[in-house]
Formats: sequence, structure tokens, C-alpha cells
Amino acid sequence: MAHHPHGLRHDLEQMELARIAQRRRALRMLGGMAAGALPLIGCGGGDTASAATTGTGTGTVSSCSAIPGETAGPFPGDGTNSNSSGVVNVLTQTGIVRSDIRSSFNGLSGTASGVPLTVTLRLVNTAAACADLAGYAVYLWHCTADGGYSLYSSGVTGQNFLRGVQVADANGQVTFTTIFPGCYSGRWPHIHFEVFPSLAVATSGSNDVHTSQLALPSSACTQVYGVASGYSASVSSFNAISLTSDNVFSDDAGVKQIATVTGNVTSGFAATLTVGV
Repeated sequence: MAHHPHGLRHDLEQMELARIAQRRRALRMLGGMAAGALPLIGCGGGDTASAATTGTGTGTVSSCSAIPGETAGPFPGDGTNSNSSGVVNVLTQTGIVRSDIRSSFNGLSGTASGVPLTVTLRLVNTAAACADLAGYAVYLWHCTADGGYSLYSSGVTGQNFLRGVQVADANGQVTFTTIFPGCYSGRWPHIHFEVFPSLAVATSGSNDVHTSQLALPSSACTQVYGVASGYSASVSSFNAISLTSDNVFSDDAGVKQIATVTGNVTSGFAATLTVGV
């Protein structure tokens, strides 16, 4: 499997993130002046972890910063690039809004096999005291157990599984039922996602307000690769990669993107990550 290099889209995202960060700093300074120059409490700066204290809807986030913007890679299926048949966009297809993304939809059949994984993302507003972002939409996708991407990779071009959209609830949460992704050459095990301000505009990757990736912790990967059926191809790839050598997470070793994962191969895993937007 080829590498997923940073490209023009990534560069533009970084420029936009820098512009937004500069504007937020200016607004915070004005806010501090208006409040008697008292410091803002709630959101951390760019050098803090993405969430100091996280919950699952009933807890709180005491400090947060924007999760790093990352490339969508060559396999987003969100209308921003093409596969062998032309431009492909699952975001406009019937059935894309779903929580269980293991099977194909919109007239396609097929189910991705692998160790069960539940992914929960909690969206918080870094510019508003880490308030939950209810009503935002998330498009999430990732590779199969053997490292292929539906719609693009050999053997699964006729499938669109492992892709789906969910709308954040009152607690800013979205949850997907899927499988533990494999590890392919040149990349640390990861899951892609795009954040949109609403479901109504989640029709193209060009409309997203943030694109990033979730990194799976080494401890969970070693439980799956070489142990669970279907993941044998991941062993050598995983042994040859690290967070610091990965071409996406290497800038900060993925510190703000590593999910908290619990569970085991027999019962399945649950991954959670607070996403500062």
C-alpha cells in the first residue's frame, strides 16, 4: 500500500488553522480586556493536550485545544478526488448516515470482517470554554483488516463499507460501530474523520471545518495483529512503523490524536477521543 503524503489540501488546511488560531488569540485578548484582563479559563493553548479531563457525555472537559489538522489521504470518497471510475462521493448516497459502518450500503452488499470496535468522538469548541458541539456532523472512514480501502483498493472497489456519517448529540458525541483497522506499509494504524458544522452541509469534503485522524495506541494494536484472524498482513507493517516515523503523526508523535482504547480481541474494543474544533 502506498504512503499517504501531505499534499496541497493539507497545506491549505494548515494555513486556515493558523489563520483561525490567530483570530482566536485576538478575540481572547479582547475578551480579557473587557473582563478586567482576567485570564480565560477552560481552554488550553496549542501546547496542551487535546483534553485534560474527558467524559462520555456526563463528564467535563477542563481544558482543550484544536486537534491537529491532517490530510484526508488518497481514499476519502467524499467528492474531492477520483477512483478508477471517476469522482466518488459517498456523502451524497442514500444510507450514509448510520452508526454501524461494517456493511456496504446504497445497493451494494458486503460486510467487512474483523475484531469489533466502537469509536466515540466527543466534539468540543476550543473557542468557547470547551463547550460540546451538538448538531455537528462527522464523516468517518478507515481501512479493512488487511489494509484496503473500499471504493479504491483492489478487491473492494465494489464496496463502500467502513464509511459513515453521524450527527453529534447534546453532549457533542458521535459513535460508530466498526472493526479494528489493519496496519499497512508506511502508516501507523489510524482512522480518518471530517467534521462539518451540520448534516445539511456534509455533502462534500470541501465543506468540512476540520479534517484529522485518530491514532490507535500500540497496546491495542499488539493485541490484534498477529493474534486475530485476518490481520496477519499487519504484523510486518506494524513492526516497521512508529508514531515518530509515521508521515502524519510524526510532528508531535500523535499526542493529541491517540485514542483511549479498552477491551480485548474476544469481546471487542472501544476507542474514545475528545476532538477540539
